[in-house]
Amino acid sequence: MADALLSQAPSILTANAEDIARAEASSTPPNIIDRLRLTDERLEAMASGLREVAGLADPVGEVVRGSTLANGLELRQVRVPFGVVGMIYEARPNVTADAAGICLKSGNAVLLRGSSSARSSNAAIVAALRAALLASGLPEDAVQLVPGDTHDSVKALMRARGLVDVLIPRGGAGLIRSVVEESTVPVIETGVGNCHVYVDASADLEMALSIVVNAKTHRTSVCNAAESLLVHADIADDFLPQVIDALHEHDVTIHGDDRFREYDGVVEATDEDYGTEYLSPGHLGRRRGRRRGCDRTHPRALERPHGRDRGPRPGHHPPVRGGRRLGRGAGERVHALHRRRRVRLRCGDRDQHPEAACGGADGAARDDVDQVRRHRRRPHPIGSRACR
Repeated sequence: MADALLSQAPSILTANAEDIARAEASSTPPNIIDRLRLTDERLEAMASGLREVAGLADPVGEVVRGSTLANGLELRQVRVPFGVVGMIYEARPNVTADAAGICLKSGNAVLLRGSSSARSSNAAIVAALRAALLASGLPEDAVQLVPGDTHDSVKALMRARGLVDVLIPRGGAGLIRSVVEESTVPVIETGVGNCHVYVDASADLEMALSIVVNAKTHRTSVCNAAESLLVHADIADDFLPQVIDALHEHDVTIHGDDRFREYDGVVEATDEDYGTEYLSPGHLGRRRGRRRGCDRTHPRALERPHGRDRGPRPGHHPPVRGGRRLGRGAGERVHALHRRRRVRLRCGDRDQHPEAACGGADGAARDDVDQVRRHRRRPHPIGSRACR
């Protein structure tokens, strides 16, 4: 599949140019056009993401944990495919390859319903993926593009109960809400929210400034660009003028609280601003959704207890924007399959169930788990070959 994307790059890019031309003719905002645009480099990244998924351990048939009761009854928690997965997503055509790869790797067939704005790109990508499946001796219908450009085709997919096993909406809050409320097919609700950067009092301010600017301006059109900035009060006098000037140099409009508005060029932030997916400064405690965050602190801050906050611990985390490719832990919403314990991709032992990896609650070795891991099923034919 990865090789097919690259071998068919000319036809995919030609199809993408058609989508771009239609978008420009309809006065589509530049940030949406950037999400829609494919280049040789972005196709290379899509192919690399598929190869990374192909290299992960086969999740199908893995015994997560188990035990034997006193009466001899053996209990097993085993990962199995969902069956037919429907994906409904917005403008980004790279999601077409990402979703197909992760669904096939986990032993599922996939029905893809992308945005009508990317219909030419999606059709070309799916044609390449289906040809790769056929060449690998696998059923090409394991990956299908749902026909139609109107909302009627989306409704048909949402009402295909008994034919589709689960739906995953991948996009903005409006799309997710629509699918959750209207679908008769079970839905895995993916996350929405703001991406936050927190600068602690112990932070290296030069490093923090570089991270904030990169997180916001490296590629503003993607949904993992930073939107909210929280600065520790003890360093506000030193850091705020630096970060405000730096963001203004990149034409970023800053909506801020009273402390930020002590400086020129900062717009007063409203309650709605704190939950809107476009901001720079905001406030961590007032966000409406949870996506992810990046903390910048001194390593000694790790010694301090972090309370009951479910957010990331302080520390020298990588930049908040790590790319969009699958397998990179970059906050993609296509990770939704991981949230169900039935199927989850993992790399090495990093994603083992805690009891399986570290023993039981008392720290004792889990002999029963070690035993049941020897009873894994054979690798699934689709998951083991399709993405290579």
